[in-house]
Amino acid sequence: MLDTIHRFFNNPSARKIFLALRYPLFLAVLVLLALKARIALLPMAFLVSLLGEAIQLWSFASLVKNEQLTARGPYVLVRNPMYLGRFFLILGVVLLFGNPYVTLAYVVFYYFYMVNRVGREEKRLAELLGQPYRDYCARVNRFLPSFGRLLDPAVRFFNRGVLFRNNGHWNLLAMLVFYGVLAGYLIYIR
Repeated sequence: MLDTIHRFFNNPSARKIFLALRYPLFLAVLVLLALKARIALLPMAFLVSLLGEAIQLWSFASLVKNEQLTARGPYVLVRNPMYLGRFFLILGVVLLFGNPYVTLAYVVFYYFYMVNRVGREEKRLAELLGQPYRDYCARVNRFLPSFGRLLDPAVRFFNRGVLFRNNGHWNLLAMLVFYGVLAGYLIYIR
């Protein structure tokens, strides 16, 4: 059964369909949020999303895509911090539904998405960056951060120029606008 699920997540046709449907799905989630979001969960959901956004911003401020091996900032602790950040960013939104089954469905879906997407990406990066990337993979965990490396000076790397080049500021603005509009709607309209 797991092989079937992994084949589905790696199927190019299924991925194309998902890409085509991502905006309508996003709009459907917005409509459901407008109808079902629990205002009491808004502060906690915002904090969870903010944690994810902070991880993503740190990743954006450290990553030079497809040009060099990035082993600084959060990439010292974990190979895929951006996906980890995105998990928490979206988890905050999902928590607004206040439904443990919806949350569990999201966690399971994101797990399969992330494992398969990262697998494809790491294969491509190994071909692109060669042995230095394979050595990096051997010493840094894929998903679970190695907090024993927190004292490594490279962890403190954060470059605003790289952040802006990777459009991380727009990501932050989108999250803040989303939560601001949602909070305004939930407090003043609904």
